[in-house]
Amino acid sequence: MRKFLVSTLVMSTTALSLAGGEFRHIVLFKFKDSATPEEVKAVEKAFAELPSKIDTIVDYEWGLSESVEQKNDGLTHCFLVTFKDKAGLETYIPHPDHLEFKKLLGPILEKALVFDYTAKNEK
Repeated sequence: MRKFLVSTLVMSTTALSLAGGEFRHIVLFKFKDSATPEEVKAVEKAFAELPSKIDTIVDYEWGLSESVEQKNDGLTHCFLVTFKDKAGLETYIPHPDHLEFKKLLGPILEKALVFDYTAKNEK
C-alpha cells in the first residue's frame, strides 16, 4: 500500500509540474495500407528528431494505439508535443524542419487528427 501511495504522489506531483499552462499539440495518424513498415519507421524517427531541431518544443512523447475499446477509428500513432505556450506552436507550424517532416509524412498518411489545448490542472 505504501508503495502505491508513493507512486501516486510522485505521478501527481509530476502531473502538476507539467500541467501549468503549457500548450499541448496532440497528433494522431492513420497510415495508408500501402505504407511500408520502413516508411512508417522513417516518420516515427523524423518526428522524434523534431525536438532537437525546434527549440520551442519543451517535451515530446509518442506511442502506438493499444485501444481496449477499439474506438481509435483506425488511428495507430499518437504524438504529444508540449510547448511553453501557444506561441511555441505558432513558431513550430511554419518551421522549415516541421515543413520537411510533413513532406515525408504526406505521401503515406491516410488520416490525421490534431487536437491542441492549454493544459489546466484545476480540480
